[in-house]
Amino acid sequence: MLDKVWILPALMAGAFVIILFFGKRLPQLGWWVAQGAVTACLVLSTVAGVQWQNRDKVAVVEHTTQAAAVAPAPAQVDRGFGVKAAEAAAEPEMIREPVRSLWTWYSDGNIKVQVGSHVDGFALAMLFVVSFISFCVHLFSREYLRGDSRFVHYFASLALFTGAMLWMVQSATTLGLLFGWELMGLCSFLLIGHWWEDNNNTNAAVKAFLTTRTGDIGLLIGMVILFFAAGQTFDIARTNDLALHGGISHGILLVASVALFFGVMGKSAQFPFHTWLPDAMAGPTPASSLIHAATMVVAGVYLFGRLFGVFFKGFSIAAGGMNMGAWIGSITIVMAALLAFVQTDIKKVLAYSTVSQLGYMVMGLSVGAWAGALFHLFTHAFFKALLFQGAGSISHSGSHHSFEMDRMGGLRKIMPWTFATFTVGYLALAGLPPFSGFFSKDEILAHARYNHFGLAFAAGSLGAFLTACYMTRVMFKTFFGENRLHDAHESDAHAVAHDVHAVAHDSHDDHADAHAGPHESNWWILAPLVILAIPAFLTGILQWPFGGLPKNAFEHFISNATFEGSVVANKMLVPFHWSVAIPSVLLAVAGIGASLAYYLLAKGDLGLVKRFAPARWFHTALKNKYYLDHLWTGVVIGGIKGPLAKAAYWFNQTVLDGVVNSIGRGAVSSGKFVYEVIDQKGVDGIVNGAGITASTGGGLLRTSQTGKVQNYALVFLAAAGIIGFALVLFV
Repeated sequence: MLDKVWILPALMAGAFVIILFFGKRLPQLGWWVAQGAVTACLVLSTVAGVQWQNRDKVAVVEHTTQAAAVAPAPAQVDRGFGVKAAEAAAEPEMIREPVRSLWTWYSDGNIKVQVGSHVDGFALAMLFVVSFISFCVHLFSREYLRGDSRFVHYFASLALFTGAMLWMVQSATTLGLLFGWELMGLCSFLLIGHWWEDNNNTNAAVKAFLTTRTGDIGLLIGMVILFFAAGQTFDIARTNDLALHGGISHGILLVASVALFFGVMGKSAQFPFHTWLPDAMAGPTPASSLIHAATMVVAGVYLFGRLFGVFFKGFSIAAGGMNMGAWIGSITIVMAALLAFVQTDIKKVLAYSTVSQLGYMVMGLSVGAWAGALFHLFTHAFFKALLFQGAGSISHSGSHHSFEMDRMGGLRKIMPWTFATFTVGYLALAGLPPFSGFFSKDEILAHARYNHFGLAFAAGSLGAFLTACYMTRVMFKTFFGENRLHDAHESDAHAVAHDVHAVAHDSHDDHADAHAGPHESNWWILAPLVILAIPAFLTGILQWPFGGLPKNAFEHFISNATFEGSVVANKMLVPFHWSVAIPSVLLAVAGIGASLAYYLLAKGDLGLVKRFAPARWFHTALKNKYYLDHLWTGVVIGGIKGPLAKAAYWFNQTVLDGVVNSIGRGAVSSGKFVYEVIDQKGVDGIVNGAGITASTGGGLLRTSQTGKVQNYALVFLAAAGIIGFALVLFV
């Protein structure tokens, strides 16, 4: 399978075509086609992962030697706090060579534009996690979207969305990566605006599309810079190799890194491009789960990790200190975590949580935690998909299609399976051991601390505390206390309008009366929650830092794997140490305790805030999302949809259509002139005149044909006389 991974996106593309054109004629509207395709992708990606693990390693002496130049000269260097950095490898680096399949798409002189696949541990980990999450999302969606008027189009878009991400992660070139990148942008637009009857959903889809396209401008500029800097090639491995070994100057790498990072900021919702992601909750909850966990938003982080050699040199990560990525990631962690506190919608809280966790990944890569950041991407996919689908279960069966926490409460006993699985996701996100989030988040914090990124470490630590606080708020208001659903429903009938999906619910509710009250979801919804809860709890052992189990298995699976950037990343690895792990756990526990104390002592969310003017002012700023939404929605998006769109429309109607219409009118006038003057009067006049002349002459000559010899003799004699007279007269 290692040289046949193109089959995975091909399967999903095939499912898209079948469902789109024939879905309405197929049993179950073609759902099983998409489910079967994604199941096959999951199986094949697992097979490929096993084959990769069994692949022989080879020594790469040259790359190890050259990469060591960026590492500290001594074998061990004390980086402070009594912990030493990982010892530089004394022996040649042993790696598994990537499996590459490249072919020339087109050529122009000496330039050959190639596309193909590049399969290594990093790509295979992503292929597996995308297939796994998408498998659960397809399964969950069957029940959640049952009865929806656009059921077929939803699953067609979902299949294409998955296929685009699978194509992107196995692409060997930035050009191939770009195809999957942009196709995901289109699919996210379709899924976010799935219920386009509501204008808010349409606006959210447009906002997501235009905001990410803004960042994509930087991506395209960075790609072009690297294309020429790397010798007119889009090959990612070749570009990384040249960047790490001095083949591209630092100045060019810095400019390219900054440009590419704008693409990362747009796609992975980094400050200040983050505003589109919370609004993307307008789409169906399963689609939100896929967008936030394994596809759209992690694409930027994947780009950073795949081109790590470029960013490593361009941002001078080995030198320590703060770089652009570390600053943006750190700001995003804290900024988004604070915004999560003032949300009353569970999906909005989880959305800002996603923004904050993406900040961890970007910050982690920017401080040299290559394996740690990618491991956090891996673990986050499972527990965030679990949390989103848990929210969907609550909305579907427990809160009459509302995500408002103020309308819930007491669901712990009513929905025990949903509560148990949601708790697993909550503890993993909060970073408590032995849940998966603890191991991945701790590794990022350890790298920030020991690689001389003090501000990034402080931001990450504060983010750990805030994450525990706002997620405890969600748990407390949703699952504990008294149930407030009936009172909320009676007092505000508009609560059910949060999801257009609510309209279709009455037709497929398991109970005879859809308003009978909250109840546990059926197993079409619960099964994906249970499946996701297992890796959300257990995947931490893949980076187990102690004895008794394979140590740092995930790190070895991807770091030894593939491209030269991983060799450099290995030089900045720091060991697990309790001096970071214990404080991070204590911060999470303190956050849980502080949050519980606040909600037990305060009367409502604003019980204590109302007493202090500065707290009220800050709360107002949070409610207004730091006023950044006004910037993006009112100025950037509003400018594009307003004056810019009107100007483009005027230009189209007045200039372009004016030119086309003028040409058309001129063509009509010319045609009339040609027909009436040249054709009818000219050509037809000459032809008709010749005919009339011939006819008239013929008529005149016909009268002389009498048949009498004496008449003919007379004519002959007259002609001879005329000729004779002419000869006498002129000769």
